[in-house]
Amino acid sequence: MLDFKQTIVFSAIQPSGKLTIANYIGALMHWSAIQKVNKCFYCIADLHCLTVNKNIFSLKESVLDTLAMYLACGVNPKKSIVFVQSHVYEHCQLQWLLSCFTYFGELSRMTQFKKKSINYCNNAGLFNYPILMASDILLYQSDKVPIGIDQIQHLELTRNIAKRLNALYGDLFKVPTPIIFKQGGKIFSLQNPTKKMSKSDPNKDNSIFLLEKVDTLKKKIQKSKTDSDNPPTIFYDYKNKPGISNLLNIFSILTNTKISVLEKDFVGVKYSDFKNLLANVISNKLSYLQKSYFMYRKDETYLYSIAREGADKARLIAQSTFKKIQEVIKFF
Repeated sequence: MLDFKQTIVFSAIQPSGKLTIANYIGALMHWSAIQKVNKCFYCIADLHCLTVNKNIFSLKESVLDTLAMYLACGVNPKKSIVFVQSHVYEHCQLQWLLSCFTYFGELSRMTQFKKKSINYCNNAGLFNYPILMASDILLYQSDKVPIGIDQIQHLELTRNIAKRLNALYGDLFKVPTPIIFKQGGKIFSLQNPTKKMSKSDPNKDNSIFLLEKVDTLKKKIQKSKTDSDNPPTIFYDYKNKPGISNLLNIFSILTNTKISVLEKDFVGVKYSDFKNLLANVISNKLSYLQKSYFMYRKDETYLYSIAREGADKARLIAQSTFKKIQEVIKFF
């Protein structure tokens, strides 16, 4: 059982496609450090990816791929609870209960639904996605949730649902707060740096995948959009220079160097030379991750054991939370 004096952190990634450098910078690179001082639940959100994922027949392989990448990025199953969402039935049970205390208008205002429903099947699962996310978080009495900027609205809905139920039934749930990493922010598409990099983008030249081959990576970086400044100027100005600003941000994060320092270092440097340096930085980072990833990925017996043990641990907490809810709401 959990020690509730600990800070509880919940985070999840969908296994809906190959993970990108944006997933690494926005989440995975931080998880190893977070687990050192917190009790962490790292979930593979396979139920969520059904809302937009067309490749459901490869879902099992995608889950194993994602689990192997979690481990490659330093997630330690002895320190953290690592599990697959669908292995803990209470996620769906709590989702139904929360949906009865969530208003249609609240869901209708979710910008993620508005955007995704244009490109994907406009299904009820996509509409109710934020309630399942709320269930994921509240089920483990989470204190903190690392999120990207695009998930702030969803977490605010989670907080509102928790407060609503607490007002009716007492302190059923902790009201979680976000962890938004100052370093990194949002990583943008290589070809269209006005939209975020996405693992589900149909144009693969827009994304850098964590399992990218070196030659493909270098070609993508060289083709990435910058600007027509003559002479080239490498400095951060997202409004007027989104392409070079995006690349500079990636360089800064992966080398742990302030952008202001890089701006001075790259005075007078050609875009092509800067891109070569960036490609080398990314390649060095990915080569280490890939070596670790393939070591874990080939041992499916070990991956299954991690998923099984993680689900057993998560289920104990989930059942405890749901039992408390049943008692308070007075289910038969």
